[in-house]
Amino acid sequence: MNNAQASSISSTIHEFKLPDLGEGMHEAEIVEWLIRPGDMLKQDQTMVKVETDKAIVEIPSPVAGRVSEIRVPNGQVAKVGDVLITFETPAPANTTIPASAESNGAAATTPSSVSGEPAEQQTPASRQRVLAAPAVRKLAFELGIDLAQVPASAPNGRITIADVRSFAENSSTASAHPASSAPPAEPQPAQPAQPFAQKESPPAAVEERRPLSGLRKRIAEHMEHAWRTIPHASAFDEVDGGGLKALRQSLAPAAEKRGVRLTYLPLLIKLLIPVLKEFPIFNASFDEERREIIYKRAYHIGIATASPEGLLVPVMRNADRLTLLEIAGTLEHLVEGARARTLALPELSGSTFTLNNVGSFGGSSGTPIINSPEAAILAVGKLQDKAMVQDGAVVVRPVMPLTLSFDHRLIDGALAGAFLSRFKELVENPLQLMLDMA
Repeated sequence: MNNAQASSISSTIHEFKLPDLGEGMHEAEIVEWLIRPGDMLKQDQTMVKVETDKAIVEIPSPVAGRVSEIRVPNGQVAKVGDVLITFETPAPANTTIPASAESNGAAATTPSSVSGEPAEQQTPASRQRVLAAPAVRKLAFELGIDLAQVPASAPNGRITIADVRSFAENSSTASAHPASSAPPAEPQPAQPAQPFAQKESPPAAVEERRPLSGLRKRIAEHMEHAWRTIPHASAFDEVDGGGLKALRQSLAPAAEKRGVRLTYLPLLIKLLIPVLKEFPIFNASFDEERREIIYKRAYHIGIATASPEGLLVPVMRNADRLTLLEIAGTLEHLVEGARARTLALPELSGSTFTLNNVGSFGGSSGTPIINSPEAAILAVGKLQDKAMVQDGAVVVRPVMPLTLSFDHRLIDGALAGAFLSRFKELVENPLQLMLDMA
C-alpha cells in the first residue's frame, strides 16, 4: 500500500496459532470450543479448552472481533504453531497506518464495539499487545483488569499471575467478571417420564475399540519413555507406623482448629525431606544426552494423584521451606485441583522426587514407575494392623509397606537400602525431627 489512507479496509483477518504452553509441550488435544463461527468475542475472553500432557488449559482470545473459522475441531490434536482459529477484526476508516505496520504485513486496527460504534482512535504504542501467558490473560479478563495497566515484574516485561493478583488487591477499580452481570438462564421444562421399554437383544459385537486419547494417551507415552529409558530396580521394606499414628492423633485437633485437615501424607513429606538431604542422589536427575547427573538443591515433591481421567503428579514446590500446616494446606489444594483438572502448568511440573501414596486409594502396596527424569520414587502402602515379632513376642502393630523404585544407573541396592532404613527410622521415631529444628 503506497498511500497512508486505509478507507477501503473494513476488516482484518487474524490467525491464532497454538502457542507453546510451557514445559516442552509440542502438541495439545482440543477438548472443547466455547465459541462458534460468527460469535463476537472480547479480547482475553476464554474461547477454547485444550489438554496437554499435564493439564486442561483454557486459552483466551488474543483479539476482539468476530470468529471467522475454526480450523481444528474438538477431539483433534494440534501441534504448536498450527492455526486453530481465524478472527475478523474491524479496522477503523480513514486512519493512518504506520509504516512499521506495513513493513510487517499487518494493518494497525482498533477493536470496535459489538454495536458497531467506532472505537476511540489509539496511538500505535497503545495498541501494542502486552506480554502475558494465556492463564494470565484469562485471570485478568475474569477480574475485569486491563493488562496494559498492570506493571510487569519479569525482566522481559512479561506480566505474571502474581502481577495481576497484586494489581487487583491494590486497585479499587478491579471489577468482577463482565459475564457475571448476564441474566440467569431460563429454567428448562421438565422432561416427561419415558415409558417402560422392553429389553432389546444384546448386540452381536462383544468388544469395543476406542483410540487412546487425552490424558490417558499422554500417561501411556510418559510411562513408555520411563520404562524404556530407565533401568528400574526396587527395594522393599515395612515400617512400624505406631509412632506416626500417635503423632497424627496428637496434632490433628490443633490443626483442625486452624482449619487444616492433617492426614498421614503431610507428616511423611516432612519426614522425607531430611532423608533427601542426607542422600542427595535421590533428589537428582540424569541428563541422558550429556550423560551427567544433575543434583537439585530445591526440594519439589511430586504427589501421585488419581483423577477420573488418570494419574497426575501435582508438585509441592520448596517443600523444605514449608511448615507442617503449610504442607497440609498446599497438599489439599493440589489434590483437589488435580482431580478437578484445574491446576496451572507450573503446579504440574518440575518435581525432583515423587511420593506415591498407594494407601490413599486402598492399595496395600505397589511397585511404582519412576517419574522421568527423576532418579527415584517412593510408594507408601496402607497403614494396617499386622502381626509382628518384638522381643521374642508376637504383637499386633500398625504396619506400612514401603517400595522404593530407583534408577540403577545412578543408585545401587545398598544405597537404596540405606535410604529406606533412614526413612524408616524417622517414621518409627518422628520426634527425632525436633533435634534438628532451628
